[in-house]
Amino acid sequence: MHLLWENVVKNLMFLWTGQYKGLDCGSGDYLIESSVWDAIGAASAEAGDYIPYVFGPRPPNVASDKTSWTADTRSFWAQYIGPVLLERRFKHRRYYDHFVSLVKLIKQCLQFELTMLEIDGIRVGLQQWVMKYEELYYQYSPERLPTCPLTIHALLHIADSIIFSGPVWASWAFPMERYCGALQPAIRSRRFPYASLNRYVVDQARLAQIKLVYGPQARTQLALAPARILTGRHVHGYDTCVLLPAHTRTQLDRGIIDKIVGALCTRFDTVPPNVIRQSLPHEVDEWGKVRIVNDGDTMRAAAMDSPRDDKRDATFVRYELLVDANARYRNRPVVLQPATFFGQLQHIFEIQLSAMPRNGYPGPNPPPPVVLAAIQTCTIQRSNVTLDIHYYSRMGGTDYVDIQTVQCVVGRIKDRGQYAVIDRSGSLSRALFVGESEDPE
Repeated sequence: MHLLWENVVKNLMFLWTGQYKGLDCGSGDYLIESSVWDAIGAASAEAGDYIPYVFGPRPPNVASDKTSWTADTRSFWAQYIGPVLLERRFKHRRYYDHFVSLVKLIKQCLQFELTMLEIDGIRVGLQQWVMKYEELYYQYSPERLPTCPLTIHALLHIADSIIFSGPVWASWAFPMERYCGALQPAIRSRRFPYASLNRYVVDQARLAQIKLVYGPQARTQLALAPARILTGRHVHGYDTCVLLPAHTRTQLDRGIIDKIVGALCTRFDTVPPNVIRQSLPHEVDEWGKVRIVNDGDTMRAAAMDSPRDDKRDATFVRYELLVDANARYRNRPVVLQPATFFGQLQHIFEIQLSAMPRNGYPGPNPPPPVVLAAIQTCTIQRSNVTLDIHYYSRMGGTDYVDIQTVQCVVGRIKDRGQYAVIDRSGSLSRALFVGESEDPE
């Protein structure tokens, strides 16, 4: 936390803007012009409108805001915003590539699990990064020795620290900083602050022990905050998500009906399309939000999203489908492969089909309800696979998919006429299709 965000990344930003200890760029050319840096700052601040609140606080203006920066905001800026806004901003590409290589190493360090082979890769990568840093910024000049503080050397010990202490998230300072923030309200006496802290910590420990000894009933009665109950519409068969208001009854037009029939034909593959069309109701339930259970993301439907001046967009999502790799070849067999898509969630429909005729869905009872998401796709033009950043400048058609294929909310960064889609979930949020094993072994 303090090594990277409060020192290394912060010092790099000072170097790029010519504010590092009175040094110029020497024989290099890494300075970013002030007008360009102002544009980067404005784009950083604007990105807050397109990044959901669950990603963290609004990014500050990197050029003008000198007070809102914290380790958290600088971490988010370096990992997600910086690689987008700094591209093609330096006069020479090598400075951008050097920064991105640090971001890649940081993301590796922040993985939930690490193998010894990956740790060795981090060690070698950081050694190469430090050597390149000395070439670009230190320039092997004694007069530029201030560009090599102790924190640059400390990067060489990160791999060993991971071996001794576990992954970075298990030992960094963020939990302790937040715990210190939680202790602040406990100080009731300016004259004897430590007595107040001691009493508060002891009381908290006693309550924790009582809850452990006497079980769930004691935990409920001694809870200092009301229990968080996830209310909403729990649809049978959809255990991974819950539908949330706003809620309305919507009459479907012909175009939407055609799209829904096409989507349901893949679900009821033995039922003819005309049978599905006859079983569709004239009105369906439409919902404004969907939330992934177990502390997952809350995603909003754009058609029912109320605009506000301070609103942060949470309508863009990542969803995964099985697509035919041989779709362009008529005579080749169907080979289904998982594919990732991004788009704006437009509608959430809960559809209760009526009982189908004998040649349709088997049995006299109607099938269980179906929840479909209407998603207008982003036409991805290029991707940075390593950083999981995807670029688009226009929207495509609308897909009607099962709501369970929607995995998480994503953020966007507007930059020079295009948008960059950023996804913070990584491998922790992905679809498992029927017949696919979660364990590759």
